[in-house]
Amino acid sequence: MKDRKTLFIIFGATGDLAQRKLYPALFNLYQKGFLKDHFAVIGTARRPWSNERLQEVVRNSVAGMENNALEINQFASHFYYQAHNVNDTEHYNTLKKLANQLDEKYQLDGNRIFYLAMSPSFFGTIAKHLRSQKLVTENGYNRLVIEKPFGHDLASAQALNDDIAQYFDEKNIFRIDHYLGKEMAQSIYAIRFANPIFSSLWNNRYISNIQITLGEVLGVEERAGYYENVGALRDMVQNHILQLVALLTMNAPVSYKDVDIEREKISALKSLKVYEPDEVRQNFVRGQYGAASGMPAYRDESQVDPQSMTETFVAGKIFVNNMNFAGIPIYIRTGKRMAVKGTRIDIVFKDMPNNIFSNEKLNPNILTINIDPTPSTSLRLNEKEVSEENYPVSSVKLNFKHSSALKAKTPEAYEKLLLDVIKGDSTNFVHWEEVRYSWRFVDAIRKAWDEMDENPAIFPNYDCGSMGPREADELLIHDGNYWEFNPLR
Repeated sequence: MKDRKTLFIIFGATGDLAQRKLYPALFNLYQKGFLKDHFAVIGTARRPWSNERLQEVVRNSVAGMENNALEINQFASHFYYQAHNVNDTEHYNTLKKLANQLDEKYQLDGNRIFYLAMSPSFFGTIAKHLRSQKLVTENGYNRLVIEKPFGHDLASAQALNDDIAQYFDEKNIFRIDHYLGKEMAQSIYAIRFANPIFSSLWNNRYISNIQITLGEVLGVEERAGYYENVGALRDMVQNHILQLVALLTMNAPVSYKDVDIEREKISALKSLKVYEPDEVRQNFVRGQYGAASGMPAYRDESQVDPQSMTETFVAGKIFVNNMNFAGIPIYIRTGKRMAVKGTRIDIVFKDMPNNIFSNEKLNPNILTINIDPTPSTSLRLNEKEVSEENYPVSSVKLNFKHSSALKAKTPEAYEKLLLDVIKGDSTNFVHWEEVRYSWRFVDAIRKAWDEMDENPAIFPNYDCGSMGPREADELLIHDGNYWEFNPLR
C-alpha cells in the first residue's frame, strides 16, 4: 500500500455516476491506504453547490459501508466544489487557481486526473480548455478519464477522438468500460494463459462455439429518453460484449503489460468479420419487449415513441477471422426485461471424433465463466456412473464459486479501475483502435437495420421475463447448436 499523491477533478460531480460509483470507489481506496493524506478532489458542475454541500453528498454516498463517522468526515474533508460552465474560459482560470492551492496544501506534485463524468459532447471543449488555461501541469502526470458512450457511430467517434487527441496523448487517455474492471472478466487472462490445459485447447481445432449472454431484468426505466436514441446494439454490443469477445479471442500477449495486451486486443477486433447487409439478416436478430405481468411494453415507457423501432434485445453470430479462431461461431445476446440478470460465457468444446461408448450420447465439455452476479467458473466433464449395467456415462461439473467472504473482499469494478488510473496502468481500459474497429463492425449492422426499417420488423416480439425472441434460438438451431444457458428450460 502506498499513499498516492493525486488531485481528482471530476466534471459532472453532482451526477448519478459520481454519487453511486466514484465516491464509494474513492472511499474504498482511502480505507485501504491508497489514498490518505496526499489527495484532494474538486467536484465541478453547473449547480451552485458549496464545499459543504458536496461533502454532505459524499458522506451520504458512502453511508452504510464499513466505516465510522470520524473516518467518513476525514475523507469528505478532502472534497472541494467549484460551480463551473464548461464553455466559459474564465471558469477554468478559477478552477486552476483552486487546483494550484490544493496542490500546494496536500503536496500533490502536480499529479492530476481529470474525470469527465458527463456528456461526450463536452469532451473536446473540456480537453481544449484544460490545456489552454494550463490546468495541465508540467511537473506531474495528467490523465483524462472518459465514460461511454464514445461516439454514436464510427464517424462521430473519430471526430470526438480527434478533438481530444489534440490536447492529450493516447497514453494519457483512459476510456472506461466498467466490465473490464469486473473480477471474472479479468480472470479470463489467467484462465487462458496460466493453464496449459486450456491454452493448448483454446483454438478452432478444439472449440465448437462460444456463447456470451448479458441479461438484464429491468426495462429502460428512467433512461428511456437516452435509450430511445441508442438501442441495445450501441449501448451493450459495441462496448461490453465486443470487449469480452476480444478477451476471449486475442492471441497470447508477450507479457501482462498494457502495451502488449492492447496490441492483441486490437488485433482481435480488427479481425472481426464485417457483414454485408444480406449477411446481417442471416446472422443478427433484434427484438423489443412487450408487456407482461403488470410491466409496460417498451413502446409504453415514458419518453418512448409509440411506434419506436429501437431494439431492446440483440442476438448475433460473430466471427473473428484470425488464425486460431477462424470458423468458430461466437453467439452473443443481450437484452432488457430478460428472465435473469447476469453475464455468462460458455466455451463449448467439440465432440470426441470417435465415441467408443456407442450406446451413450456424450455431452460436450463446456467451460462456463459467470462474470456476475455470482462470480464462478465451472467445467462440465463426462464421467462413468456408478452402475453394473453396461458403461453408463453422464455429465458432472467441477465448480469454483466465490464465497460470500471472498465476494465481500473483492474490489468493485470502479475501485479497481480508478486505482489503475492512479498507477498509470491502461491494461483494463479501451484503446482508441479498439473503439474504431468495434464501431466499424457495429456500423455495418446498424446500416443494414436502418435499410430494413423501410419494411419494419414486427415489434414487440418477446415477452418480459423471457430469454428473448424465438429467432434468437433459431440462430443457433440452424447450426445444430442451442443456448447452453437457459434458466427457463
